[in-house]
Amino acid sequence: MPSLSTIDRVGASVLALFEFVGALSTFGARACVEAFRPPYEPREIARHLYQFGYRSAPLILTAGMAIGVVLSMHTRASLERFGAEAMIPAGLAIALIRETGPLTAGLLVSGRVGAGIGAEIGAMKVTEQIDALEANAVDAFKYLAVTRIIALMIAMPLLTVLMDFAGIFGGYLAEAAVSGMSWSLYFERAFTYISYSDLIPATLKTIVFGYLIAVAASYLGFSASRGTEGVGEASTRSVVMGSMLIILSDVVLVKIIFFFYPAVSG
Repeated sequence: MPSLSTIDRVGASVLALFEFVGALSTFGARACVEAFRPPYEPREIARHLYQFGYRSAPLILTAGMAIGVVLSMHTRASLERFGAEAMIPAGLAIALIRETGPLTAGLLVSGRVGAGIGAEIGAMKVTEQIDALEANAVDAFKYLAVTRIIALMIAMPLLTVLMDFAGIFGGYLAEAAVSGMSWSLYFERAFTYISYSDLIPATLKTIVFGYLIAVAASYLGFSASRGTEGVGEASTRSVVMGSMLIILSDVVLVKIIFFFYPAVSG
């Protein structure tokens, strides 16, 4: 039988987990409420949108093209066995738009932006800059957290579309190198089986990804302590927590999409 000390440790860990989930949920709910209250800080949102969106574009483009090339090679290796090489563009486009593009973009942004948010807010927390903002009658929560959450929710769908088309273009490069297929033919075949019910729900679900990444990173930044060690821990935990939330929420969101768009699951 486990000792009482072991049971106590397990119980304390479970309680700490519930406490963390509750605090994170409260933080996220407060952000949703504050987002609709003035002042709206449009300049700060635009600045973060530039940082999160425009400056992430090179990473998204490079990763998207690489993923498109790899998916094209794997798809060709599978479909050649059945003499269905003509379906390679369509298969690649469906895989990218429905799942691979949104999920990969979310994980990449979680690594790049989530770490930055956690480190930046964490550094302001441990150096008492947040306290200085509050002393100057600035709502630090709204100014630091809400603006970043809104900006990332706007940036994520745009980056996802960029990822999708970069991946399709990467697939075209791989296919053109192997079979010499023209761009017009590749494009026509790629979008033959794609409809708005494939593109729109898969892209819009990344708004939730952006929300989860920014909420988790902002909360961990505001909770940072212990100087530079705490800042590094907040940055690392932001990436891990954001990635976990994306993967877990993706399961739920896909089931919701299948419920409202049954044709997508076909």
